[in-house]
Amino acid sequence: MKLQENIKEIGKLSPDFLGFIFYEKSARYFEGEIPEINPDIKKVGVFVNAPIEEILQKSQQYALDYVQLHGDETPEFCAKVENSVTSKVIKAFALDVHFDFSILEPYQNSCSYFLFDTKGQHFGGNGTTFDWSILKKYTLPKDYFLSGGIGLETTKKLSDFLKSDYSEKCIALDLNSRFEDNPGLKNSSKINEFMQLLKQKL
Repeated sequence: MKLQENIKEIGKLSPDFLGFIFYEKSARYFEGEIPEINPDIKKVGVFVNAPIEEILQKSQQYALDYVQLHGDETPEFCAKVENSVTSKVIKAFALDVHFDFSILEPYQNSCSYFLFDTKGQHFGGNGTTFDWSILKKYTLPKDYFLSGGIGLETTKKLSDFLKSDYSEKCIALDLNSRFEDNPGLKNSSKINEFMQLLKQKL
């Protein structure tokens, strides 16, 4: 999220989370104040290779519930953040068919959740899906968020995925570029339509 009125508008749809990107190179970079929203909506701050001091400062300033680390952060760095803030840490990984799932093992005790995104030119926001069937190789007990190109046009594929055994650890869907009119400006009608479909299991 980026714009005040849009934050309020999407907040009225009662999503579980709202994300705020604190990465200056992103077109969705957030600065300013977060307007008052339903306290049941969890605020997620997204960082890319940021110093821990910045993460701590933003976490306190915006009362973040989650800190999403979307860069090349080490297990040790993730653990340091997790132990230093009241926010829970989500560690993001960019996946393609060649992804080595063994690299996740050192992170098991360093974060609360994983996030699986599509490997692309940017740190997220690439607007494309990866082959979700590769998650058959994911055998760790930690729950994860699914990201990368999820949109209204992927509902059939998503429905099939959510019916599969290998989606068992997927607890959240990260919606971004496929629901935007401009970077950071979310289309409330499309998001509402998707949320209604999700309630009906797509």
